[in-house]
Amino acid sequence: MTTFIFIRHGEPRYDEVIARGYKNQGYDLGKLTDRGVSQAEAVAKEEILKDADLIVASPYTRALQTAAIISRITQIPLTVENDLHEWMPDTTFGDRKDLDQAYPEFMAQKGIRTAETVFPWESYEVLSKRTHNAIKPYLKYKKVIVVCHGIVMGTFTDIEDMIPHCGIRVKTYDESFFR
Repeated sequence: MTTFIFIRHGEPRYDEVIARGYKNQGYDLGKLTDRGVSQAEAVAKEEILKDADLIVASPYTRALQTAAIISRITQIPLTVENDLHEWMPDTTFGDRKDLDQAYPEFMAQKGIRTAETVFPWESYEVLSKRTHNAIKPYLKYKKVIVVCHGIVMGTFTDIEDMIPHCGIRVKTYDESFFR
């Protein structure tokens, strides 16, 4: 059995990416606010993190910065897992101007794509499979910290689980979960 400690990234800021004209998934380069840094520093001191074997992080800046802060404070090694990245509002990587409406549609449809689905978002089923496969290799450890995104964490808890910045969810899994 492996205990996974899921931590949502700290509060992000997007002013720099907006100033550079980045669009849509360009927001994934947004770093933490000063408050987000403080949130990461505070969560790093949580007792539950002690004795973790490894920190596994999403490659997106806000999650990786959060994980780096936790790693620095706890001295727990850090690795990046590409498939823990954020949910994709546009799997075509297009230049849509209306992607802010993709998430409400995703939530209204509970992540299930239908013939009426307007936006090319990643379904809950695809997201769940991707993220579950991403942590499966870490079952060889006793305790793993996973720093990622709220919607990614929701694939391990509940799609409607509203997780605050640097919020924690703890789950224990063995091979049977991944069958």
